[in-house]
Amino acid sequence: MVRGKTQMKRIENPTSRQVTFSKRRNGLMKKAFELSILCDVEVALIVFSPRGRLYEFASSSILETIERYCSHSRNNNTSTPSESVENTQHLKEEAKNMMKKIDLLETSKRKLLGEGLGSCSIDELQKIEQQLDKSIAKIRAKKTQVYREHIDQLKEKEKAIVAENVRLSEKYGNYSSQQARKPYADYISLSSDVETELFIGLPDTRTRNMSH
Repeated sequence: MVRGKTQMKRIENPTSRQVTFSKRRNGLMKKAFELSILCDVEVALIVFSPRGRLYEFASSSILETIERYCSHSRNNNTSTPSESVENTQHLKEEAKNMMKKIDLLETSKRKLLGEGLGSCSIDELQKIEQQLDKSIAKIRAKKTQVYREHIDQLKEKEKAIVAENVRLSEKYGNYSSQQARKPYADYISLSSDVETELFIGLPDTRTRNMSH
């Protein structure tokens, strides 16, 4: 049976919430224990239930692990105010440079679209023209490539159609020739079975012969 994906929000049903808490808590404890054994790391886990009950796991001493964590946090937060100001100034400078680059790109884009060219010098206009020529050359080359690929596909389809026509001609051409010969043979056979009265001579002679 496929398990559905659990939506990450608070479980409203108290019974379901308690059952889920128990299962997930035990699984979390198990994973913490496995991580400490397999990777030889120091792990401390603290969980408080909705009713305030404490659940904890520690690979050594949970108090020592907490003290180690606090000491590590203090050592990483010992930067002086001057360093913080320098970092802030550096971030502001980077943001200002990024805004300048964005403005230059927007201006260049507008000029390539033919907008805001009144303030451009001859050299700038020539550079824009060269950029457009290069872009047009690339577009035409890509267009030619697409056309060639399309033509090659059509040629392959044409070959397939011609081959199919040849096959059908060979198949039904023999059948048509056999059907054409058959009526002629039937006509010859029918003509040989028909009796005809043929008389050559004058009409009165023909009458006398018929009276006899």
